[in-house]
Amino acid sequence: MKKTLVSALATALVVGAASTTFAAANPFSDVPRDHWAYDAVTQLAADGVVEGYGDGTYRGDRNITRYEMAQMVAKAMAKGDMSASDRALVDRLAAEFADELNNLGVRVSNLERNADMVKWNGKLEYTYTSQRLEGKDRENDDHLMFRLEPSAEVNNHWHVNARLDSAYNMKRDEGDDSTVTLKRAWAQGDYDNFMVKLGKMELLSSEAYAAPGAIVFDQEFSGAEVSFGKDVQVTLQAGRVNLEDTFKSKALDLNAALVADGGSYDRSKTANYQHVGLQYNKNNFVAGADYYRLGSEAFSDGFTKNDKERFGIWGLNLGYHFDKNSFLSGAYAHNTGIDDSTWKKSYQVSYDYKGAQSEDKGSWGAYVAYRYLGGASPSATQDGALFGSKGVELGTNYTLFKNVILSAKYFKGKTIEKQADDKVQQLFGRVEFLF
Repeated sequence: MKKTLVSALATALVVGAASTTFAAANPFSDVPRDHWAYDAVTQLAADGVVEGYGDGTYRGDRNITRYEMAQMVAKAMAKGDMSASDRALVDRLAAEFADELNNLGVRVSNLERNADMVKWNGKLEYTYTSQRLEGKDRENDDHLMFRLEPSAEVNNHWHVNARLDSAYNMKRDEGDDSTVTLKRAWAQGDYDNFMVKLGKMELLSSEAYAAPGAIVFDQEFSGAEVSFGKDVQVTLQAGRVNLEDTFKSKALDLNAALVADGGSYDRSKTANYQHVGLQYNKNNFVAGADYYRLGSEAFSDGFTKNDKERFGIWGLNLGYHFDKNSFLSGAYAHNTGIDDSTWKKSYQVSYDYKGAQSEDKGSWGAYVAYRYLGGASPSATQDGALFGSKGVELGTNYTLFKNVILSAKYFKGKTIEKQADDKVQQLFGRVEFLF
């Protein structure tokens, strides 16, 4: 396949570099100033990256072979004093002509790492839930979800990441209200024992390392996150949190239990969010402490202590690995913005055994836990236990084939509302096809 040199340079500019017009004289006699690729050619020539054929011409008006192009790229690669923008452009050209460069004996090991700048992961997921409340009809749901998670390399330290979800309600045989949703989009910088994230990202509280999941947060937030340390890691977060899915479950309408007479809670609003956390993980021990702060006018009018427009939630977690298979853990959270002693707390105790690995066919895991999801659980993981309930949760997972995982959970308990003693059950099943 033949390409003109100006076409190759222009294509590289489109995918990775911005063109800049230089006032330097045109060094190539056969590239006129009004040529559509003049800016690209002039930039690289002015920087001494492109040298043509050595006779004052560039021969841009005739087709050249990929071998000839590779020779020019090889010469450009040999230059040490090159700007970052020119180096990025040459790297992309070298990735395009990697086979020809290898035939010339030019090593492109550094470029091979960057040749595929964008990577895609994803999954197709089917989920079935059946919720049963005493005195109410059973509520069954089955959903199909398709997820894409692209990750693009910016440089040796920075990546940009995203998550796209498309959900389908199989019970109603129709797509959800938002057929395709950009759930997350963030930039991440990784350095030695230091990481920074900027954008819309995962908000998962520290105790979520246990199989049942988080008792405080399992959602997203928009803002910034900084973490540093090795055995002892400090995490700082600040931003905004959507309140649409907070303090509620699909089956239990317990808003009244948290709100005094005449009070309200407006889930259409957002909240300011801050978090500071300290986590230790070494020698089989896991331990941590966290403080979360939420501030919003949605919390006033009887929803919080003294009608203050903020919540303060602190949490503690502790775990021990007996060996590579057995893990015992516990977590407790307390909401200082709620008066009711029954509602202000959340906690769980869990024993986890093994766990299914997507690459290992036949691998499996199981857990048993006691969970209490009260007012310190703005958006807890509710695959088993529901917000406003307490009881025993069992779970298991199994890798049926490589990248095909089956999981099931069962919760049986009661509501924690003082005025009720309703029995609650939930059956959860899921199959995931990973790619």
